[in-house]
Amino acid sequence: MASLQLNFKSLRAPFRHHNAAIPKQCPPKVGRIRCGASTPTRRYSITLLPGDGIGPEVISVAKGVLSLAGSLEGIEFGFEEMPMGGAALDLTGVPLPDETLATARQSDAVLLGAIGGYKWDNNEKHLKPETGLLQLREGLKVFANLRPATVLPQLVDASTLKKEVAEGVDLMVVRELTGGIYFGKPRGFSSNQNGEEIGFNTEVYATSEIDRIARVAFETARKRHGKLCSVDKANVLEASMLWRRRVTAIALEYPDVELTHMYVDNAAMQLVRNPKQFDTIVTNNIFGDILSDEASMITGSIGMLPSASLAAKGPGLFEPIHGSAPDIAGQDKANPLATVLSAAMLLKYGLGEKDAAERIEAAVLDTLSRGFRTGDIYSDGNTLVGCKQMGEEVLKSVESEVLATV
Repeated sequence: MASLQLNFKSLRAPFRHHNAAIPKQCPPKVGRIRCGASTPTRRYSITLLPGDGIGPEVISVAKGVLSLAGSLEGIEFGFEEMPMGGAALDLTGVPLPDETLATARQSDAVLLGAIGGYKWDNNEKHLKPETGLLQLREGLKVFANLRPATVLPQLVDASTLKKEVAEGVDLMVVRELTGGIYFGKPRGFSSNQNGEEIGFNTEVYATSEIDRIARVAFETARKRHGKLCSVDKANVLEASMLWRRRVTAIALEYPDVELTHMYVDNAAMQLVRNPKQFDTIVTNNIFGDILSDEASMITGSIGMLPSASLAAKGPGLFEPIHGSAPDIAGQDKANPLATVLSAAMLLKYGLGEKDAAERIEAAVLDTLSRGFRTGDIYSDGNTLVGCKQMGEEVLKSVESEVLATV
């Protein structure tokens, strides 16, 4: 279902303004399907991987929002929850059980909460929760990671940058996800000529890996504002020299997209100095890992940002980019909006259900416009809520869009 051909039908900016009010005479009940709900005409299977820390809390909220938005658009979901990460380690002894991967592969899309925590930090590498995530990406063959960073007008004051710098930022980082130094071989531990222990990794990319992520990035840029910046370190690294040559070659297939190149250290600086100069960024695995997290903080909170990881065919993987936040796990303090927006990306890029995706995006904006904030995005004059209540308010906004048109 999640082929790239399907996914590229709609790659515009991820948010749409929505100011519909809930009619006073018809207050909605949270989670209840109201007038406007359709008889399901499309059915999808979704694998839920709550994971660790705040993962189960935010996945619970996103599941409810998906169900309601789907029902209002004639969509029915079948959810199957499976263990992953530290939770799977405790239950089965491995971070990604075979049954979990098999279920994920057979579904139409996968929604992941978060993995990791202090409890497993000292485990051997093959028994770390993060190893399970790498195995999942490899098992699903999701090679293209899309991470939007959009400064919402309701949250512009939450950015650590000056308002005039942050206001209007809307960029997309396209990160290659299954190659590079995280997967390259040889890797391991050894000794040097002085007898000292060394650790080593290999940054390696094949032409085919670069070409396919470049095409994803050009297609993404084409459907946004026609500007693509390729980030590398071609002045030092041979792998980056090949990267730049291949991206430049693929650019000939996209004469309508303006291509520029930038070294990663300069790109990191420019993201802070003038982020509005960027529209779409394409880069390798490790640079994308770093730059997308940097871009996330321009928006004010990592708790607001979703991501989509897509394969050439088969299910995509959708997840918030925040971590498991074990310090606040189980305290109803987590911000579920990144996971809710990941669910919207699942609809848009994984299933091609644009209307349902936009219903969720609009509901998030409406909830923020009504002044509800979790602790990570709170400011004076707004209403501080927990994870559960934020989810309930989003459900009200999802439903209010139907009520306002009846």
